[in-house]
Amino acid sequence: MYVYIYDDYLTKSRYTKAINRMEIRLTDLNLNGKILRLSGIKNIKKAIENEIRLGAKTIVAVGNNQTVNKIIGAIISADVYAEFQRKTLLGIIPIGDDNSIATSFGIKNEEMACNIILARRIEKIDLGIVNNYYFLNHAQIQSQKSIVKIKNYHLEPQKKGEIKIINLLSDKDEKKDTLKSSPHDGLLDVIIKGGRKDITFINTKNLIIENSDHKLLIDNVLEVETPVEIGVLKNAINVIVGKDRIFN
Repeated sequence: MYVYIYDDYLTKSRYTKAINRMEIRLTDLNLNGKILRLSGIKNIKKAIENEIRLGAKTIVAVGNNQTVNKIIGAIISADVYAEFQRKTLLGIIPIGDDNSIATSFGIKNEEMACNIILARRIEKIDLGIVNNYYFLNHAQIQSQKSIVKIKNYHLEPQKKGEIKIINLLSDKDEKKDTLKSSPHDGLLDVIIKGGRKDITFINTKNLIIENSDHKLLIDNVLEVETPVEIGVLKNAINVIVGKDRIFN
């Protein structure tokens, strides 16, 4: 059984054509299922728990990065998460802007997404975790005035720049030929930039970041105050991906 969770913003008229194209394509492919709208759900975690208990095999996030982030957070915190890991897949249908997560999975538009859901190419994906929040792509923060603690090491960048903690490459991250990043290895890739040539690369399972002036931005969606502990959950979720995904 397919459950499609539509984000609130999709009620705007400018998304009507995209929604219609998607729904027609899903019907053509015999992928019809139950539709839930975030605007009508008071407790998304309980709604997802209920659908999994009713036998949902595929939960599809229809929207953007924020939609995916909300749904993953609800899934991971749900009482039926262990059952979800065994029996249920996450699909993504991107509509609108801010869809770097879908692009990472090789999903470029809503019609392509329908074909990808039908093909059911599945990958087990790691998730980054920041306190009680999760990210698929990356978290980032200004490097100046940041303190990065990894094991027994403390790094304090002095120049203006950026610290990026990558779980899954996006189309806007470093090219694959300069950064080898895998969402399967149980490691986070940390890039510390303090100028054009001052770049540090680190692989780690966890780290702590402190910065009194800036917040940590998660998947370009959510800002979190520091200090924060950042880690990784290995093989946390089964995702339906396209053949043109940005990882092996």
